[in-house]
Amino acid sequence: MRDFASGVTQHTDRVDILINNGSRYLEGPDLQSASDADVVDTIASGATGTVLTVKNFLPLLLNSDKPDVVTMVSACGTAGHHRSDAHDAFYAAKSAQAGFTEILSKRLRPQGVRVISLYPPDFDNTDPLSEEWKSTPREAKDALTAQSLVDCILFAVTQPRDCFIKAFHFEQV
Repeated sequence: MRDFASGVTQHTDRVDILINNGSRYLEGPDLQSASDADVVDTIASGATGTVLTVKNFLPLLLNSDKPDVVTMVSACGTAGHHRSDAHDAFYAAKSAQAGFTEILSKRLRPQGVRVISLYPPDFDNTDPLSEEWKSTPREAKDALTAQSLVDCILFAVTQPRDCFIKAFHFEQV
């Protein structure tokens, strides 16, 4: 991540929006169902990956006059959530992300960095380059969609700089 952030500095002196959405999903509600390596990879991708990404991109964010850090946490990162078939390691990774973004929001606000977390339940994730992206149902009876999550992010980052939307929590159908 350090090398990637360093490479980005070769093209720009600032980053306005950093979106943390890379995390390994691991299925299986049985703790014993995953190998030790799968557990380590899952927790590292969500927890360590998010921390190192923000750490290494923070200098570029601080050069921006409108810095935002957006993290796709998951409903699995909320206390008491139990409605996903995700593995316990995924729950652990998402809980770590939730704790990290909570403290980061308080610590970076004095520097003008907004930290926004999204806590969606399992959602329909269609390819944004496909025709299905435009035709996926988005009614009250339907599951949450990736398109709606993108709309929430766009809404949050376009608000005036005194508007710190800390989190979006979504109902599960």
